Amino acid sequence: MSQTLMQQNVRQYYGETLSNSSDLKTGACCDPSSMSPRLRALLADVHPDILDRFYGCGSPIPEALEGATVLDLGCGSGRDVYLLSRLVGPKGRVIGVDMTPEQLAVARTHADWHAQRYGHEISNVEFREGLIEDLQATGIADASCDVVVSNCVLNLCADKSQAFSETWRVLKPGGELYFSDVYADRRIPAELRADPVLLGECLSGALYWEDFRRLMQTVGCADPRILARSPVPLLDDEIEARIGMVNFESITVRAFKLDLEDRCEDYGQVATYLGGMSGAEHAFELDDHHRFERGRPMLVCGNTADMLSGSRYAQWFRVDGEKRQHFGLFDCGPEPKTEAGAACC
Repeated sequence: MSQTLMQQNVRQYYGETLSNSSDLKTGACCDPSSMSPRLRALLADVHPDILDRFYGCGSPIPEALEGATVLDLGCGSGRDVYLLSRLVGPKGRVIGVDMTPEQLAVARTHADWHAQRYGHEISNVEFREGLIEDLQATGIADASCDVVVSNCVLNLCADKSQAFSETWRVLKPGGELYFSDVYADRRIPAELRADPVLLGECLSGALYWEDFRRLMQTVGCADPRILARSPVPLLDDEIEARIGMVNFESITVRAFKLDLEDRCEDYGQVATYLGGMSGAEHAFELDDHHRFERGRPMLVCGNTADMLSGSRYAQWFRVDGEKRQHFGLFDCGPEPKTEAGAACC
């Protein structure tokens, strides 16, 4: 399938075929009950028309967003944009980019409604029509965003390599990419990638995880971290018959625009969460195997130390030790170690 045809199919599916989230044929769409209590409570202040047209597969909204400039790739009708609007506050800014005019029309209709709801004098959101592969065409400058988020959209992208390159371009140094998407346990056959329904249902465009890892390395991200993952049920008999041999997962990932190593190396560094972050009063979860309890020192690899000290999270952490002495490869594993409060990477 050509990139142009793929883009046309996605526009048609999300602009015409789907009228609300109940039209989806699979279980990729995130149920609000799976969201954190912090975010779920904010849904009460999002317009019902926006909620009815939500097609995301996760909750890719990180902590510590007050005053930040956040970009939402493939924002659709704007649910996450308006959640982010509340979290960045009146001094922050949220930009939503999408290529589907029908979705953007719904999003723009309710901008003033949300500003009034949140007590903002003027709306702090804007929506731009365009491709996430070409953010430059939408006017988003180099190193202009503190955080980039995306919710089940990158699998729909015709040129994923270019989309990630553009994301890295617009992120500030130390900025964060935080997104949810659907991944496959193998490469999807070409004939299935051309199916418009499988594409629209976020299946046939799903990346094989190892290909995603390699792609991230090419754009300069050596160490993306997994926060959460869950299986995607197919639910529809026809879809199951066509692509049921593939296992799909919704995975939430965070990555930092930092000069990191491609392996977790040990420099004897220790990180301590100082507390005070809104929504993480007792502990901060960097990823699925780094949970930092307030006041408890934890041995970390060099990459983790850099993520905590070189990003907007630095004010909430103390990182002791430098990279003057190397002790070899950090002892990594699927679960945190129990001795001496150490963690794996």
